Amino acid sequence: MKRVAFYTLGCKVNQYETQAMCELFLKEGYEAVSFEERADVYVINTCSVTGLSDRKSRQMIRRARRKNPDAVIVAAGCYAQTAADEVGRIEGVNLIIGTQGRGNIVALAEQAAQKKLNCVRDIMHTHDFEELPVHAYSEKTRAYIKAQEGCSQFCSYCIIPYARGPIRSRPADAVLAEARRLAQAGYAELVLVGIHIASYGKDLGTGSLEELIREINGIEAVRRIRLSSIEPMTLDDTFLRAVAGADKLCHHFHISLQSGCDETLARMNRKYTAEQFSQIVRGLREAFCDVAITTDVMVGFPGETEEEFAASLAFVERTAFADLHVFQYSPRPGTPAAAMEVQVPPEVKHARSEKMIAAGHRSRDAFLRRFLGREMTVLFEQEHAHKGGWYEGKTENYITVACESDHDLSGRFATVQLERIGDGVMYGTLIREEME
Repeated sequence: MKRVAFYTLGCKVNQYETQAMCELFLKEGYEAVSFEERADVYVINTCSVTGLSDRKSRQMIRRARRKNPDAVIVAAGCYAQTAADEVGRIEGVNLIIGTQGRGNIVALAEQAAQKKLNCVRDIMHTHDFEELPVHAYSEKTRAYIKAQEGCSQFCSYCIIPYARGPIRSRPADAVLAEARRLAQAGYAELVLVGIHIASYGKDLGTGSLEELIREINGIEAVRRIRLSSIEPMTLDDTFLRAVAGADKLCHHFHISLQSGCDETLARMNRKYTAEQFSQIVRGLREAFCDVAITTDVMVGFPGETEEEFAASLAFVERTAFADLHVFQYSPRPGTPAAAMEVQVPPEVKHARSEKMIAAGHRSRDAFLRRFLGREMTVLFEQEHAHKGGWYEGKTENYITVACESDHDLSGRFATVQLERIGDGVMYGTLIREEME
């Protein structure tokens, strides 16, 4: 039996697409093995959101070649799409497939064993959603559902519109069918993912993200609905009114800030001001009890002065996020920001990153302290990585909780009293389990 191994870099959309491609190989009789094992085909699902992502993608391609010099090496995903020629120059790559045409990946991989193939095509005028269904995940509790592809925002720093093409929405019937299938298979939490999930339905001329959430909420077997990263201005009063009755929608929203300074936001070509972002946050906190609002913040964007960084840092501290991901600006070839004259020195970016990360940790810990002594419902996912007999899961508002149990809690809902905090995790005592 032939063996295939996958390595996934980047976002939850990539995770979904890796699972879909894996199922295509399984359907053709392949055995899926760990990337660390010897395989006949290695698929590296690449990312290009930063220069570090590009470098990591190249490293994993070379690692696969070292694992088995005779294997077929497939480069898929955003880095392969935007830098196909560069990827093609990496020794040992047999197939470059990018972010479209992946439904034929098995046949293409087998052809590439005989002749190197570059199947990357222009994606900027693509208007069809590539249907890549998923039927199961190795995780027992959470399943991703891809509802949308592409982005037409063109933030000045971002290469993703060039990697993914214009917005395309998956037909609602296909999304709902997959939601029913996964829920009935026992996945208690469904996560709606997309490159720009907020634009769902706009290209179809019918439907919206709000309507899709309501439809999934009506599926009896679904227990939780979670949204992946979403643009802030989507979450206005109209959206909040539309999802008010969706009781399965998790009270956790990851909304990308990028900067808390208006001047920086304008250069980034973001479509909001810091005050507009604040209004969205206030609306979410009024609409959803115990809501967790997490975000992304970029430091060292071209032209970012000390004053602009200070304004962004103050905004983050004032907004009191539940958590934040901080990253340093990385020039992406062909984007407007890469050509801006005033590039921030690496050592300055690093120093600003350290300050922003520290602010994020303070904010996270303050959020978690609000829940000390509370009893919270947790969907347990797995055994704790470092504590035998302990199990770890997530609350509805995305707090990571760990507690001790004399039996496996994976895949089960239980009530836990939260008693202490350590490294962003809340530890507690198991109170009761939900009866099956």
